[in-house]
Amino acid sequence: MTSDKAQRTVIFVSDRTGITAELLGKTLLTQFPGIEFRKRTYPFVDTVEKARATLTRIDETAREEGQKPIVFSTLIDKDVRASLTSENAFVIDLFADFIRLLEAELGLESSHALGLSHGIGDELAYQKRMESLNYALSHDDGVHTANYDRAEVILVGVSRTGKTPTCLYLAMQYGIYGANYPLTPDDFTAQALPKPLLTHRDKLYGLTISAERLAKIRHERKPDSRYASLENCQSEIRHAEALLRQAHVPLLDTTSMSVEEIAISILYGTGLVKHLKS
Repeated sequence: MTSDKAQRTVIFVSDRTGITAELLGKTLLTQFPGIEFRKRTYPFVDTVEKARATLTRIDETAREEGQKPIVFSTLIDKDVRASLTSENAFVIDLFADFIRLLEAELGLESSHALGLSHGIGDELAYQKRMESLNYALSHDDGVHTANYDRAEVILVGVSRTGKTPTCLYLAMQYGIYGANYPLTPDDFTAQALPKPLLTHRDKLYGLTISAERLAKIRHERKPDSRYASLENCQSEIRHAEALLRQAHVPLLDTTSMSVEEIAISILYGTGLVKHLKS
């Protein structure tokens, strides 16, 4: 079925992974719900040659669609940035626009050094992110509960509330050791926290979601199943919320939140944000 919304192509261009460009750009785009944005990302555009090749794709998109694509750029090198200039695109240079203001305020020219914001040079911080990512992967969905002593946070909730992607995001971006544990109908029958969680109450953080949103997400995975039915989703959420509140576990509604927003809420809700290296 064709959408009645106006459509526009949005392109994120970065000399690194593109995460920053996507995060800032998508946040701005949420303020225009009446438009359906087609998104593309071109990461690791770190040479003039790559920038020119990307510009060719942007120009082709403009010709094919008959309108300028919106381009969010976080390119640092001046020559690479200059190579991305086009009359066929509306370019928002997220790096240059802000760095000029900071240079004026500080009275200094920035280093324009590539990759400093990602902390690869800080070997200890990088190593912690890799170790925490491995931890999140091996402690997904209630696996290896005996190693919860090492967890900094344990996300709890019914299936498909965003536990796994949030743990992975916390690991990759902040080096947080996160595990997650799924609540099932068996747990609701017992009306008590599962045994592996009892000695880790101070690390628990609950995630919940609207039944309608959950049913839609589950339907994409298992169409027309009891697992995805609205009635079952309503029942699971009702019992899970009651169980977590009874156990005095903090509860976050993820219905309209992105993974980034969920992660930040958890960092502040748990106090873990105070332990992050600034």
